[in-house]
Amino acid sequence: MITKRLFLQTAGCAAAMLAAPRVFAIGNPSYPSRSVKWVVPYAPGGATDVLSRLICQRLSDRLGQTFVVENKPGAGSNIGTQAVITSAPDGYTLLLTSTANAINASFDPALPYDFAKGIAPVAGVARIPLVLVVNNDLPVKTVADFIAYAKANPGKLSIASSGIGTSLHLSGELFKSLAGVQFTHVPYRGSAPGLTDVMSGQIQGMFDNVSSSFELVRAGKLRALGITMRERSEILPDVSPIADTLAGYETSSFYGVGAPRDTPREIIDLLNREIDAALSEAEIKTRIAELGAIPLHGNAGEFGSMMGAETDRWRKVVELSGVKKE
Repeated sequence: MITKRLFLQTAGCAAAMLAAPRVFAIGNPSYPSRSVKWVVPYAPGGATDVLSRLICQRLSDRLGQTFVVENKPGAGSNIGTQAVITSAPDGYTLLLTSTANAINASFDPALPYDFAKGIAPVAGVARIPLVLVVNNDLPVKTVADFIAYAKANPGKLSIASSGIGTSLHLSGELFKSLAGVQFTHVPYRGSAPGLTDVMSGQIQGMFDNVSSSFELVRAGKLRALGITMRERSEILPDVSPIADTLAGYETSSFYGVGAPRDTPREIIDLLNREIDAALSEAEIKTRIAELGAIPLHGNAGEFGSMMGAETDRWRKVVELSGVKKE
């Protein structure tokens, strides 16, 4: 879970701006001439807020106008996403894009918009691995132990998630398919209540973003079995990738920035340069690392290609699991 210190460090997105040279968009020297709204389609207080406020403060300092975080949660990020898609394409309304957008493209057949056509990619921000955590009393210490236990005890394992169709849920579904095991999925309204029930033993395990659970692991309140990316996490360096045991397994959560389609290219390019530069600054790199996140560098086209690849990746997982939004 996000530490109070880290959240307070980053909470000043709309605070007084520091003296810094102002940068203008080539061909659009008036941008930005007023405050810019940065829509986060989730409730306040998580990694999405911390990442957003980090970048907003940097953009405010550099571009001479406040970049204001607006939380617009609901419907698995669809409410906030649709609000941005239907906004004017003038650079004054931006969206924190995420894995949910990639998943919803195939998970929700009644989606009222086409994300790939409605949102122009601007820049990547960060990728966060997930970690498989279990209750300390469960007699397993490795991913191989967990698979063996699940096979030996069919129907006895319950795995929590932050909701049906989330990356946490579908990471478990992919695991089930590749490992050939079964466990009961128990969806919660968010990660925190699920982690609480795993610690108490009501639920045996959970796939969770490392940013939410690494402190509980370090404190000995949960046992970490495996990281969902192919590389180890810097904040949980002793935890092996699940792919070391389960070939082909890999998932993560990603975050980036999008704008309504037809937003002028010079505005997108300006925002991309500034966000990419921010991700290289020592202070921001340190704070992102404290979340267990990995910065996502590159131009707008590269971020767009990555979002397309993630959409394809999660479509395969959705099809494999057979899960659809009802």
